[in-house]
Amino acid sequence: MSRAVLYDATLCIGCRGCQVACKEENRNPAEKTEFFARPGGYQNPAALSSKTFTLVTYHELERAGGDPKWVFVRRQCMHCVEPICVAACPGNALRKEEDGTVSYTPATCIACGTCGRVCPFGVPVLEQRDTGPYVWKCTFCQDRVSDPEVPDVLNEGRSTPDVLDESKKARHLAARRTPACVAACPTGALKHGDRDALLAEAHRRIQQHPDRYVDDVYGETEAGGTSWMYLAAVPFDQLGLPTQFDQGPERQHEGAATGAWAPAVLGVGALASGLAWYTRRRDRVAASEVPDTEGGASTTE
Repeated sequence: MSRAVLYDATLCIGCRGCQVACKEENRNPAEKTEFFARPGGYQNPAALSSKTFTLVTYHELERAGGDPKWVFVRRQCMHCVEPICVAACPGNALRKEEDGTVSYTPATCIACGTCGRVCPFGVPVLEQRDTGPYVWKCTFCQDRVSDPEVPDVLNEGRSTPDVLDESKKARHLAARRTPACVAACPTGALKHGDRDALLAEAHRRIQQHPDRYVDDVYGETEAGGTSWMYLAAVPFDQLGLPTQFDQGPERQHEGAATGAWAPAVLGVGALASGLAWYTRRRDRVAASEVPDTEGGASTTE
């Protein structure tokens, strides 16, 4: 199954429960924010960062002869079907998994920042923490979903599985089989499942309620298709989502991705990228050499 999430913006109340659940699940620290972080919206923080993998953005849209219309939308790694960040990563730190997740391995990351520059959604953030320079983004709760066990200790020790009845254990297990943000959503705006099934459901909702949705499923084809798909009542460009991918992505956090790095550090990253490319090319050439019948070697075309 290729995992995906369908986000229905018409059901989202902007509570940011998903944002809090994401921060808690990833043990991400707090960051200093400002209330009016974006023009036209009651929102903070301003953008995705090494401490914020999920962000709910607020959009105040004008309506003719009426009060402003508030619309909310989520931002996170889109886990593309054919992720360009994976193809461009010189250290093989990013990988497309069979379940649809774009995973990240810090041990092989050379901190070059290429993924953030090529991402059509401007998502990966290259920032420094005490443990080193790493790329930070939504993990799609891969560890949580791939190992859906009821924890030995729940609610900080106040309730443990041996005192839970089977129905409560089943609820906990069902919650563990979904990303933390999906489990936390109080309105059902987020639904986790197989991508093909969710895509079919999205089109079904549009057909059943054409007055409620724009006739489009964002993420069906954008950037080659994504594992996060959106339904909304207004055109997606009004929600700040990129729609013209040949003109480059919206990069709200570009300063955070590059501005904090000294030129010398970026130079080292570029050098490491070149060395990694050379090594991979050398290995490909070596693999293409096939011994001939005389004991020599010949290179295949």
